[in-house]
Amino acid sequence: MKGRIPDSFIKDLLDRTDIVELIGARVELKRAGKEYRGLSPFTNEKTPSFFVSPAKQMFFDFSSGKNGSAITFLMEYDRLPFVEAVEELAKRAGLEVPREGGGFERLVLDGPLDALAAAERFYRGELRRHQPAIDYLKSRGLSGETAKRFGIGYAPAGWDSLARQFQEPAHAVTAGLLVQKDNGGVYDFFRNRIMFPVRDIRGRIITFGGRVLPGDDDPRKYLNGRETPLFDKSRNLYGLYEARQSSKSALPYLIVVEGYMDAVMLAQHGIPEAVATLGTATSREHLNLLFKSTGKVVFCFDGDRAGRSAAWRALEQALPEAQDGREFRFMFLPEGHDPDTLVQEIGADEFRRRADRAPTLSAFLLNELSRQVNLSTVDGRARLSALARPHLARMRQGALRSLILDELVKLTRLSRADLEAAVADKKTASAETAAAPAATPEAGAARPVKRALQLLLERPDLAGAVESPDMLAQSDAPGVSLLIEVLDRFREHPEATAAQLLERWRDTPRGAALQRLLAAPIDLDEAAIAREFQEAVAHLTNKALRARAQALVTAARDRDLSAGELRELDSISRQLADRPPPAA
Repeated sequence: MKGRIPDSFIKDLLDRTDIVELIGARVELKRAGKEYRGLSPFTNEKTPSFFVSPAKQMFFDFSSGKNGSAITFLMEYDRLPFVEAVEELAKRAGLEVPREGGGFERLVLDGPLDALAAAERFYRGELRRHQPAIDYLKSRGLSGETAKRFGIGYAPAGWDSLARQFQEPAHAVTAGLLVQKDNGGVYDFFRNRIMFPVRDIRGRIITFGGRVLPGDDDPRKYLNGRETPLFDKSRNLYGLYEARQSSKSALPYLIVVEGYMDAVMLAQHGIPEAVATLGTATSREHLNLLFKSTGKVVFCFDGDRAGRSAAWRALEQALPEAQDGREFRFMFLPEGHDPDTLVQEIGADEFRRRADRAPTLSAFLLNELSRQVNLSTVDGRARLSALARPHLARMRQGALRSLILDELVKLTRLSRADLEAAVADKKTASAETAAAPAATPEAGAARPVKRALQLLLERPDLAGAVESPDMLAQSDAPGVSLLIEVLDRFREHPEATAAQLLERWRDTPRGAALQRLLAAPIDLDEAAIAREFQEAVAHLTNKALRARAQALVTAARDRDLSAGELRELDSISRQLADRPPPAA
């Protein structure tokens, strides 16, 4: 039985496919500005309304209403099932299609796996010979036993130190260890870094992460492995294999931290149940992976604004996955501490007690929402009900959702029936929004989130210019969570296209929403697209800053703000001083 085709392979396959060449072999196309135009191959139209976008790597057929990537085109034009369409494109690109699970992967992937295992041996040997790397790890308190357990090593500073170890570099290139140059040569992807091997749940090394040594001028403190047929950031977690190996029975919980060293040092100090995300926010795929090993997940974040924003985004991913038998907790670190320093100061037992006492999903959700309103007023209680509705609408029916509703009844003084009816209305409104036709560009311009998404899908490179995407999460603008998710994806994968994102989210509400946005033409030059995108993001950031400031001011009426909250309010006030108020 063949397994699922990895998303990372689909991404690589679309990277290698020229959609203009593919469709041009079947449909007569003529250049029309930045796009190519032709007659619809799906209808009998007389006037061309079929377009192919090289930038988006997508086709749009306004005659039949069909649009999508190269895979979608083959499915529609050649009437192929999804898997056969992928196999046809792979054959054109000279690739074999790997599958997750089953025995097929051994035939295809042993070469890259062997290259990764060889790299780990090389990096561990180099660590023993490089004193500055040893000194750095000792300064962090890492023991030799822990370094051996996690297979930690060192990648030399040379451009071809690892490359020289391979007589034939092809498997190492496929594994993401080496980078292919235009002239056919290769060079090392990781250089002058402490190396952390990342294992899948079977213990096989599938990639590495590298931490730059102090004094190196590389601005990237951590460098995560490139996505390959073996490795997908959103589907793997650092330290999960080691955590599972630490116990012969089911793990009582898993603690999700932000960095490799956090997970390693917690394990060294007696808390082996720690895992780290790999340069990306926690995804629903991560959560499903975690709950295969435990019934309880504890998110561990800094207690500052950035940490709370990251925790809120984790909560948004957790809401649809929350169900009976699954427990989420949100642990915040004291100011000035990371997991490593805190566990050294208070000990493993107290660290575990704090994890056990950390706020639950329901407590964190209701506390964060309550901080934004004044519950002593009728308007404040009504506002709390409105803020809670979209989050409850995303939850499954069950005991947890029912208990949260009970708490809301106490806080808002509304009846259970009124709250249930309000949530039902929110679900209906969301469904109607999802089914609505694509907005025109003019209408989109009046909706900054939708317009920012349209422009970002046209120019994914603009994601890198957004300085504080987490701040946007403070905004209550509809759709802002989708905008942040798209921003994150394009920031992590600067070379990605809209078509790749669409394939990744095929047959999901997110994919359907993006498909409608992509169908709307954007008749702007490159400079105008960048300018309008920056204006839309600035508008949303402005509103988010004002919303957060108002929430803090409202909270100050009922209690004394913490020192951190006062500093945050002062910072926001200074940022807003030179900004005009947002348009209505």
